[in-house]
Parts: sequence; C-alpha cells; structure tokens
Amino acid sequence: MKLIGIDFSSAPTKKKPIAIAYAEWQADKVVLTGLKSLIRVDDFTALLKTEQNYISAIDMPFGLARELVEGMKWPGAGITNERAWADLMRFYASLTRDEVRAVFRAWCDARPVGKKFAHRACDKPAGSSPSMKWVNPPVALMLHAGVPCLQEAGVHIPGMQIGDPTRIAIEAYPGFLARQVLNRQSYKSDDPKKESPDRRMARSELLCAMEEGMLLGIRVVMPRYIKAELLEDAKADHLDAALCALVAGWCQKRAESNYGLPPNLDPVEGWIAPVPWKKG
Repeated sequence: MKLIGIDFSSAPTKKKPIAIAYAEWQADKVVLTGLKSLIRVDDFTALLKTEQNYISAIDMPFGLARELVEGMKWPGAGITNERAWADLMRFYASLTRDEVRAVFRAWCDARPVGKKFAHRACDKPAGSSPSMKWVNPPVALMLHAGVPCLQEAGVHIPGMQIGDPTRIAIEAYPGFLARQVLNRQSYKSDDPKKESPDRRMARSELLCAMEEGMLLGIRVVMPRYIKAELLEDAKADHLDAALCALVAGWCQKRAESNYGLPPNLDPVEGWIAPVPWKKG
C-alpha cells in the first residue's frame, strides 16, 4: 500500500499548508517519493477520497478524552463501540469554533490548578497536548476541522470507524518520534525570525536518525532534493509529514494486529501510533 504522512492544519494557507509526504516500502526500507502542499481543508477531503490503496498517518487528534465526554454527557457517553465515535464527532462538528472555545474554557475554569484539562489515555505516554486544548497548539480546532473530513471520505479508522479497508487513516504525532532523537530541543518555528543554526542542526540530526534507522528500527531513504527541502524548511511541516509517513510504514507492517494499536482502544479517545500501550 502507498504510505501517506500528513501534517494537518485547521486553517491552511500558502505559508502554513497541510503538508503531505508520500512514501512506499522498497524491500526493508521506507522510501520518500514526493511532497505536496494543500491550502484548503476541502483538498484534504478530496485527497482522502481520491487516493487509493493507502495507509495514512495524520498529525491531528482523532478523539476526545472519555472523562470530558462523560462529564459533559455528550453523545458517546457510556458507549464503547464505533457508534460512540460517529455520534460524538457529528455533535462536535455541529458546534462553532467559538462554542468549542467557550465550552472548553468553562471546563478548565471550573477545575483546580494542575488538573484543568481532561487527557486521553495516550496523551501522557505520547507527550502530546490534550485534544481539548484550543490554543498553543489549537488541537481542538484541528479535531473540529479534520474529523468531518475523515467521516465524509469514508476511510477506515481502526477501532473507531468502519470504512473502506483499502484507505486507512491512523492518528500520529511526530513530536513523539522527534523527542527520541532531540529530547526537548526545538527543530522548528512558524515564525521565520526564530530560525537559528541550532534549529537547522536539530533538523539535520533528525533526518540523519531517519536515514540510519534510529526511529522505529526502519531506515528511511530520501532523494537529495527531498532531504534538502526538509532541511531548509524552518517550519518543518513537511519534515513532520515525513515522520508521519514513517509511522504509516510501521503500522502497515502490523496490519494483522490492528496496525499496532491497542485491540480494545476506546473509540471516543482513539490512540496515537506508535505509542506503546499496556496489554491486558
């Protein structure tokens, strides 16, 4: 299957697009074959619909914390099958962005310091922001904009949405992989003025780690022109997409075991690949 890594943006522009990285397995290596940018969310939906025979790993949250859903008594509360996710996401998409911000702000305001946000089970091991966070980064808005695209496209999301088995979508978080090489060292910034030799060197280290198979035990091969573009992009959107393509390759090798995801994942929350999970 084709491997597609996607760094999603809820409000894409030419300066901050939805970044796509295409790859494929060649023998025991993942080979990057091309990069692409999308500047409309509708183009993201179209890509999911028109590409065939692929597994995509997408940097955006697919679900909300069970604690939040139960506390708010939203659709999906008390339900643990695929219908829970479908009903919850249709309801969530019906809210405006202002309503999303207001609801989540009120939730946080009513909770004690240190426990403001409701976290998914995968957030802590992934080191990811809670999916209800509406600013810095606004992942709640990414969820709001992106999940309706997954529903409309009819992709198969293991444990969450039964869809076309030849078009697979899985949640990824490139920061989880990047920290295995760089720890907390920054390798990107949306502000061009914040680009620095240290950030460029960090991107170089990350690219070398990918090529040497230091991430997930999979060597990544990339043409020189792709490597140069990933190195010079201070925002690192396509580098994050390339990391997601690597995750897609890891998941494909585990297709017979739920793509490496927990077999009993909560459909309201979902799970981030390839974050480890406890068996049993």
